[in-house]
Amino acid sequence: MTDRAVGWKSPSNIALVKYWGKRKGQIPENSSVSITLKESFTGTFLHFSPSGNRKGELKSFSFGGKEEASFSSRIGSYLESVRTLYPFLVDYDLRIESSNSFPHSSGIASSASAMSALALCLTSMERVLFDSPSDDESFFRKASYAARIGSGSAARSVYPGYVLWGKVPEVPQSENEFAVPLGYMVHDELKDIHDAILIVDESPKPVSSSRGHALMESNPWARVRYEQAARNTSRLLEVISSGDLEEFVKLTEAEALTLHSLMMSSEDGYLLMKPGTLEIIEKVRTWRKRTNIPAAFTMDAGPNVHLIYPGRYREKVINFVEEELLQHCSKGRWIDDSSGPGPVQINKVDG
Repeated sequence: MTDRAVGWKSPSNIALVKYWGKRKGQIPENSSVSITLKESFTGTFLHFSPSGNRKGELKSFSFGGKEEASFSSRIGSYLESVRTLYPFLVDYDLRIESSNSFPHSSGIASSASAMSALALCLTSMERVLFDSPSDDESFFRKASYAARIGSGSAARSVYPGYVLWGKVPEVPQSENEFAVPLGYMVHDELKDIHDAILIVDESPKPVSSSRGHALMESNPWARVRYEQAARNTSRLLEVISSGDLEEFVKLTEAEALTLHSLMMSSEDGYLLMKPGTLEIIEKVRTWRKRTNIPAAFTMDAGPNVHLIYPGRYREKVINFVEEELLQHCSKGRWIDDSSGPGPVQINKVDG
């Protein structure tokens, strides 16, 4: 066969302790912890065929069925950056087809799902050609390492459930170059976690996450933030093990507000939250106080709000969302999501 293909469906993730600020080589300035989602994903097919001139070119990149020149340029740069990891790329021409189940560039970590899906495809391509990496642990670790080079948060999306990225003393196997799963330490209270993603604004962000990370280099609060994040990671690891829902809510919301305060306090300060974002935050706090249901708001680098809560409260949370929060969402749109099983290998028949 001259043309073969591999495919992966890889989910986005929502960070509880936020990654914001990096060093050369996509090394994080602070550790982060996330929950891998289920319904918010990128599906990617990587077609490869022998190159006639040993240049190994990206022949085409389509997103949602349309050729995307701007995305193609970024993907081409990424492929160049990982050639030392996948040296066989020089021998193959590539075609990539990709699509999202959610709005791109609106603060739902689209780069995390997109780059993790592509990294998984590249690692599968290597396995098809050379039967390597031969074991699954090495396979996913390499995919996480490669995904990090494209997008830091993508390192976390190759694993299910709670995931840690960044070297911390509490988890000996943790590293800055790849993420590690935390499923072995999760208390029953925190295993079934749901996420009501409230789409306040579907438009692309005016300031990219890459730009936001760069602005941390001159942010006057950067060093204090990195120290705070280290403490919060340690606290969250304890919370995950103990099942302390009250502390889980407190930490999750504090981290979200800290992330956006860092954007506002940067040298070229900017604001990604919208009026609807603030309305939702206030309503969540009031509703939680009234009902004692441990639902926490959080946001990535965008205006949309994630409402994180234990699955046993799903019916009450959905009623709350539909009765009080949808009026603040773009066209009443939201995504009923939850923690998921991680990436899934797909083929053309699966879609």
